[in-house]
Amino acid sequence: MSMDVMFYAVPVLIMAVTVFLAVRVIRRALGLRRAWNSGLTAEARCLRTYTTTSGGSGDSSVRTTLHHVYEFTARDGRTIRFEEEDGPGTTLEGDIVVVHYAEGETVKATAQAPSHVRNTAATVGILTFLSVVVVFCVGFMVTYSETFGDNSFMDDDPSVSKVDEPPSFDDGSYSEVP
Repeated sequence: MSMDVMFYAVPVLIMAVTVFLAVRVIRRALGLRRAWNSGLTAEARCLRTYTTTSGGSGDSSVRTTLHHVYEFTARDGRTIRFEEEDGPGTTLEGDIVVVHYAEGETVKATAQAPSHVRNTAATVGILTFLSVVVVFCVGFMVTYSETFGDNSFMDDDPSVSKVDEPPSFDDGSYSEVP
């Protein structure tokens, strides 16, 4: 029974992480869309650029991510500072860029130029991949359940017909010779 738990718990954990990632992708896409559609722009100064690396252990490749930290003054006078990943490599510290932002309790801002088609295509692509992962996990659990699951509930079900098989040669004792 403990092995059964592993074959259900691991796919459920993978699905939970996948759903969490899907929510983050959707929130990011909607935040970009909200900032672009607000019509509010401001000049922002790039305060800092830095890179982070991940991977590189064993056979995996190294992925380098470029980060920019921007600061601008919103229409209501608040100074807003935000960080954005994967910006252009040509933007350096001290550069002035145009940012699009949406007002609210928390200001959503981006220095990316509006690109609704690219944003939608990337979001749909990522969500499609994440959906395939969830479908695979569900399929795995269903297949495991059908193949190795406990079918003892069928013994009590009167609608399930049972076939009485005649005794087989193998059913006899080894000490008896036919």
